[in-house]
Amino acid sequence: MGNVVMYSSVSVDGFVADENDRPGPLFDWLTGGDVPLDESGALKVSQASYDYTRPYWDGIGVTIVGRHVFDLTDGWDGKPPGGIDHVVVVTHRPRPEGWDPGAPFHFVDGVEAAVARAQELAGDRTVEVAAGDVGGQVLAAGLIDEVRMDVVPVVLGSGKRYFGAVNAQHLLEDPDEMIQGDRVLHLRYRVRR
Repeated sequence: MGNVVMYSSVSVDGFVADENDRPGPLFDWLTGGDVPLDESGALKVSQASYDYTRPYWDGIGVTIVGRHVFDLTDGWDGKPPGGIDHVVVVTHRPRPEGWDPGAPFHFVDGVEAAVARAQELAGDRTVEVAAGDVGGQVLAAGLIDEVRMDVVPVVLGSGKRYFGAVNAQHLLEDPDEMIQGDRVLHLRYRVRR
């Protein structure tokens, strides 16, 4: 079974978006380089960021998001982002009316059920959990193996927190990796068990 990884770009003060769900400059590192990160040509990063990010992205089999992110993105028009095979959506509401039941999106009630479904779908590949409220809930449930952060040198001051509303202490190991890119510091931590 693959690792369960919580991931996002994050401000130095711990936010993944502002109060209006806008990432602001948090994704500037994805367009400010000269090495294409994907086939679209829209994402260009430094060589160091490419060497760190591309292998990780290639290993993702399933992404878990909350219904809020799903709604904000209009469900990526039924196509999982970044070439990922499946998206598991944590929600207490039914799938949207008119949603294509054949689209590789799975609507699940609760984070434990979401991780179980994602692991089933991913096999040996990575299960990525979007940071924020759902990611914090998965961490609090003891189901996260690794935390990855792309720390961007900006202070947002307020907004949506990387760990959501988690209000308990969780220990991480020392960073496994620290990679300096252009306008980003990539960090990877194992969760202490």
